[in-house]
Amino acid sequence: MAKRRKSTRKSKHQKDVAIISIVLFFVAILLIFFGFNKYQEKNKENQAELVREERNAFIKKTAPYSIELGKEYGILPSITIAQSILESDWGNSTLASKYNNYFGIKGTSDSDSVVLKTKEFENGQWIEVNGRFRVYSDYRESMKAHAILLANGTTWNANQYQHVTGAQDYISAAVGLQTDGYATDPTYTTKIIRLIQKYNLKKYDVGIK
Repeated sequence: MAKRRKSTRKSKHQKDVAIISIVLFFVAILLIFFGFNKYQEKNKENQAELVREERNAFIKKTAPYSIELGKEYGILPSITIAQSILESDWGNSTLASKYNNYFGIKGTSDSDSVVLKTKEFENGQWIEVNGRFRVYSDYRESMKAHAILLANGTTWNANQYQHVTGAQDYISAAVGLQTDGYATDPTYTTKIIRLIQKYNLKKYDVGIK
């Protein structure tokens, strides 16, 4: 009888150890799971903060010269900044980061331009084409070229962007960009207005018009 009781106690102890091991295993899995989720959330927060800092830095870099150009050529700084954001993807596009062209300004000469793939909206759909774009020495040169283009128009139409230059507010100017054919994107005006409103870019327009 003593041996049987001892065997029973041993069996019960083994079962207890097994149960505790299983519980500890699942607890460890839950800790790992929640810990990984917490890590992912923290990582996303850090990435979002980095993006915010980079975008704020981009605006701070382009705003002062946008104001200067606005006073000289009558282009609202909010429009200049928003277009530079949209056209250059916050300065990250190949055309912007490598060739300092922040506005997708087209080129004609082999000596000061480069051919890159781009997208155009034609016949109700987006198509990929090869486009020739101007190359600039720095972003400020690109910004000035953009202001001159809007102010003086194209070689075939000096009044090409009259609705942009004549606008008294950013909404009218954004509509003018679409009306005057700056871009083929049918949602271009909406994108420009959203950028201006999201980042409060209209504050840079004070005193320009």
